[in-house]
Amino acid sequence: MILVTGGTGLVGAHLLFTLIDNNEEVRAIYRKTSDLNAVKKVFSYYTSEVDRVFNKIDWQLADITDILSLEVVFKNIDYVYHCAAYISFNPRHFKTLKKVNVEGTANVVNFCISEKVTKLCYISSVASLGKTENESLITEECEFNPNDRNSVYSITKHEAEMEVWRGSQEGLDVVIVQPGVIIGEGIWSSASGGIFRTIAKGLKFYTPGGIGIVDVKDVVKAMVYLTKSELKNQAYILVGENILYEKLLTKISNKLHRKAPKLLISKTLMLSFANFDWVLNKLFKTRRKLLKSTVRNLFKRSFYDSSKITTTTNFNFRDLDKTIERVAGNYRADVHL
Repeated sequence: MILVTGGTGLVGAHLLFTLIDNNEEVRAIYRKTSDLNAVKKVFSYYTSEVDRVFNKIDWQLADITDILSLEVVFKNIDYVYHCAAYISFNPRHFKTLKKVNVEGTANVVNFCISEKVTKLCYISSVASLGKTENESLITEECEFNPNDRNSVYSITKHEAEMEVWRGSQEGLDVVIVQPGVIIGEGIWSSASGGIFRTIAKGLKFYTPGGIGIVDVKDVVKAMVYLTKSELKNQAYILVGENILYEKLLTKISNKLHRKAPKLLISKTLMLSFANFDWVLNKLFKTRRKLLKSTVRNLFKRSFYDSSKITTTTNFNFRDLDKTIERVAGNYRADVHL
């Protein structure tokens, strides 16, 4: 049997459908606050028999930070896909990030070892990688530097990877995938979903930075392949295309039938907005909308080298234009745009 953590998230939900479609026996954990209807929404892009597929999953109420709740769900498990994570770049959330991303991953690793799981696949992030000089391509060999100006999210994803590598040293077979920004449909509250929502409302400005993009379906395909393969104790960057923000926003705008942003905003101005946002948060307890770490990333070109997985496994990534067209089309249909 296969266990999936984080099955109600973007990657987890798409992964669950793929596993069931492959006739796998699957158990997934969820929390009391989880939105199971979001999973059904993802399934609806693949099939009209949503409930039939959903009910094939052995859903168990559990939390990766609650050891007692994990004791039952790890029984008779052969493979584990660890997708659960807390995503935030706000330093005020560092304690929660550590609890979920680091301690939670340590718990998963420990149960994998004690229950003699065949293999663990952990979905990390390119945020766990180090930086390069002169914006050259970042590879899996770029070691995380704790002395850099790292986000709290990056720190905890790196530490979570260290827990997975610890498991490998204790005899557990593991694979780690490190995707860039994941584009996919169904859970529009996700990071990439926010991009589509923002553009749909109208976006006039862009920044000079750039990022690595990957289709959620490619992330799932890579995870399933690597887990079932003989490859082990390796990490793989998953980035289908490196792209400037201006170009990415233009592509998405066109598919959402919106005007593309034409104005290049300055870093000084955006940092001023971030400072003003901080003041509002302190005075009126409003939710932070723009962090300085976010601004720094928007003005940085972080490009990645995915050749390790493409040369090792003959893996091919989907065309970004087709991905954007598919996801934008589903977004327009969902919000009646």
